[in-house]
Amino acid sequence: MEKQIKADYFNDELIDKAVVFQPGEGEAIRMGGFACTFKVTSELSNNQLGLYEITLPPLTIGANLHYHRFMDETFIVNKGTLTISVADRQVEVKEGGVAYIPRFTPHGFRNDSNEEVTLTLIFNPSMNREGFFYGLFETLSEQPVDPEKYLKLYNKYDSFPVDKSDMLPIRK
Repeated sequence: MEKQIKADYFNDELIDKAVVFQPGEGEAIRMGGFACTFKVTSELSNNQLGLYEITLPPLTIGANLHYHRFMDETFIVNKGTLTISVADRQVEVKEGGVAYIPRFTPHGFRNDSNEEVTLTLIFNPSMNREGFFYGLFETLSEQPVDPEKYLKLYNKYDSFPVDKSDMLPIRK
């Protein structure tokens, strides 16, 4: 005799899995004045969404021109003015502004001002992006920065530089 599995195919099971992060909450990693605070992680969202608060000190490059094959990226500027490179143009995104960058769109971002910039960065899907941030902090803290190690990290986490000779986020 077969075992019968009892299931309710007609009603939704409602479960409260909500997570709320107040300002200043979430795991933060820091290097100098640069900071990344994990808000909605890959684990929380089943890899569907990654939401991170980024702090860029004055005159700091977040990333040079690169693209993603499998995820979209959204920038929401919370404080200051963020300069975003999109293909061959530069756009200044002011406080309260949003920039949506679909996959296969070359883009980069930086703080060209003398003031700190804070932004919310969203990846969809997230593809374990936290690992990228941990690896980024490790790689950039080594001097000199190893371009091969940086590229390996980039590629593992769905980031592909447009120009490998200008991929490191270091002002010249």
